[in-house]
Amino acid sequence: MAEQYVTTGRTAREISASVESRVADGTLQPGASLPPVRRLAEELGVSPGTVAAAYKELRARGVVKTLGRGGTVIAAAPAVTSRRPPKVPEGLRDLAGGHPDPAFLPVLHPPARVEPLPGSHRASPRLAALEDAARAWFDRDGVPTGSVTFAHGALDCVARLLSAELRPGDAVAVEDPGFHHLLDLVPALGLRMLPVLVDDEGIRPEALRSALRGGARALVCSPRGQSPLGGRFTPGRLDALLAVLRDFPDVLVVEDDHNADIAGAGAVTLASGGLPRWAQVRTVSKHLGIDLRWAALACDRATLARHDGRMLLTSGWVSHILQATVADLFADPGAGRLVARAATEYTTRREALRTALERHGIASHGMSGLSVWVPVADESAVVNGLRTRGWWTAAGARFRIASPPGVRITVATLTPDEGRRLARDLADTLGESEPVYGG
Repeated sequence: MAEQYVTTGRTAREISASVESRVADGTLQPGASLPPVRRLAEELGVSPGTVAAAYKELRARGVVKTLGRGGTVIAAAPAVTSRRPPKVPEGLRDLAGGHPDPAFLPVLHPPARVEPLPGSHRASPRLAALEDAARAWFDRDGVPTGSVTFAHGALDCVARLLSAELRPGDAVAVEDPGFHHLLDLVPALGLRMLPVLVDDEGIRPEALRSALRGGARALVCSPRGQSPLGGRFTPGRLDALLAVLRDFPDVLVVEDDHNADIAGAGAVTLASGGLPRWAQVRTVSKHLGIDLRWAALACDRATLARHDGRMLLTSGWVSHILQATVADLFADPGAGRLVARAATEYTTRREALRTALERHGIASHGMSGLSVWVPVADESAVVNGLRTRGWWTAAGARFRIASPPGVRITVATLTPDEGRRLARDLADTLGESEPVYGG
């Protein structure tokens, strides 16, 4: 039976907005039925076609779904919060957050004096010194630098790219397992996710082809430091992926190289493959400071125009105070040495844990980046077992769509000695219930 609520509107857009507002305020819960098209049309004094168009828009945005004879019902709410990590229990060693070691982050020194601005930065949104540094940063790794711009962090950039390129209901190919914030973002934009399985060499070509054949209009992936599996592109995998993508020239390929300077892997990037539609975004939060909400974007000309056009209508530009802070860090030799040390130490810590796990017969993934992924059969059993031993790790559920279960361990602050102790504790945890371990 249809739920009783007040719907307003004379146009399809007004009607769909009325329904969506009642979903947002909790009046309409998942599973609640909407009135049949003709009945609602009569109640509102509009044509059935207007209501049908409103329902179509709601379906495209993922707000409702059609159950055949069961009518139109409110869809399950997008996972906007369910993938967020739980609070770390007091007294536990936190290995779940995915954050860098503060010991390897330079002290930030914003400009000491900032004069009042007579007007707006919209006409000159990028500081020349930082734009030059960004171009050199990309050029170092073979990424074309004909079109470069800035954004407020990686997710801000990806959201703007997808919303400018796609329409609600379109599909995006995403890594599985993948970055949990991205897996929140895509449905929040009204887009559908098509999972692409990942291994140690990054996304799998056959899985990518399947997603593209399934209608994906964009791909978001990481060339190295992939979260949470730690995959990184190899030259052979790159060639295979480019061969697939060349059959789909209209697809926008977005690379998130957020760990570029500390991934512990060389640059092997789709951005260098001559694709017609591409973008690579890089941030500095992992190696220069988590409060530096700045990203550099290199892309093709059409993508640049769409990104900057949308940004011009919203925030306009990235704060020049923030840009000056980042530019100074790029030019600071001391900061450069600290970043190089961080890259070496993160690799040492990651490999120490993986070696210790291997000695206990425990398979793992983590070819690059700040995390190690351990496949298991029961994530909760492993997380709770390690919790009793003083460790707090991340259950893999919030990183997965259809891929097998696992546990993510952040190694950024994990010393080799601690890694060996953790490996012993994990082996004991798995040994308490042999079926828990998935191999």
